[in-house]
Amino acid sequence: MPLNLYLRAMKNLREVALPELEKMMASLGEPKFRAKQIHEWVWQKHAADIQDMTNLSKSLREQLAETYFIPKLKMHHSQYSSDGTIKNRLQLHDGFYVESVLIPTEKRMTACVSSQVGCSLSCKFCATGYMDRKRNLEFDEIVDEVTLLNELSQKHYNKNLSNIVFMGMGEPLLNYKNMMKAIDIITSPNGLGMSPKRITVSTAGVAKMIKQLGDDKVRFKLALSLHAPNDHKRNEIMPINESNNLNALVEALNYFYKATENEISFEYILFKNFNDSIKDADELIKLYRRVPADLVNIIEYNPIDNARYQKPDEDVVEEFMDHLTKNRVNVRLRRSRGKDIDAACGQLANIDQESD
Repeated sequence: MPLNLYLRAMKNLREVALPELEKMMASLGEPKFRAKQIHEWVWQKHAADIQDMTNLSKSLREQLAETYFIPKLKMHHSQYSSDGTIKNRLQLHDGFYVESVLIPTEKRMTACVSSQVGCSLSCKFCATGYMDRKRNLEFDEIVDEVTLLNELSQKHYNKNLSNIVFMGMGEPLLNYKNMMKAIDIITSPNGLGMSPKRITVSTAGVAKMIKQLGDDKVRFKLALSLHAPNDHKRNEIMPINESNNLNALVEALNYFYKATENEISFEYILFKNFNDSIKDADELIKLYRRVPADLVNIIEYNPIDNARYQKPDEDVVEEFMDHLTKNRVNVRLRRSRGKDIDAACGQLANIDQESD
């Protein structure tokens, strides 16, 4: 049987919750504590194979291996930027690839993770937007991304991750269930134990799911990829705005904040002669005042082959930001990292996305 077909016939051991593991052990005549040992191997020791679980008997490992496997991500290759950023191409068990990025600064070690193989939103300025969406990442694959980036951070910088941003490939709110389950594991004391306040989920704007985040009382931060101050311009660069316009997003963000009081930020890439005028800044100010947003992140545009957009001159950027500041907008310029290896905002894309 071909490997892919064989793996599809097997079951993912990481999808078996601890109570189910306990029932499984009882049915096999094993003591209850074996379930906790398996759970620890999977989520704390990050076992890549059932045979790695050396405190289980050989016979129990063989029984488990008859039905279950562990579909861990594999590091395909890494690229190293002159600024210390590391971009990684990760291979999934079915032959697809995603990219994720480790971004080091003096104060933070940030993992930028992907949630989908490709993307369906077709944002005109984003390299991932020109790819087809092949599939969602499973919850355990997202956890693998974080685990691999944490190991990379320890290896190269002798530090653990301090922050996680869902700003890689794909729209996380269109993979809601897996994203939420991954964050549960990442923040669990029995998982990676990271504070949810150090996690930011970035969305292109799915109003219904933003409200769902509020209903679910999430504790992580939310960032809206805004990039235009009105519907006309946003429709041009982000097709999702046609079904999730700014009024709908303002309503959803206010609903989210009322339910959670979590930090909200706007992400705003400046494009030359498109959204960088003082008139655009005034429209952005009005939008900012309609939402309890903590911050506007002004982002440098990073050119990609398929898009016609350009980066504004530095004096235009300064004038735009000064105008926001004078109007009491909390604004910050986010300098791009990893541009020399196409690891910066909007540049993540895989050359070959065909499954083996």
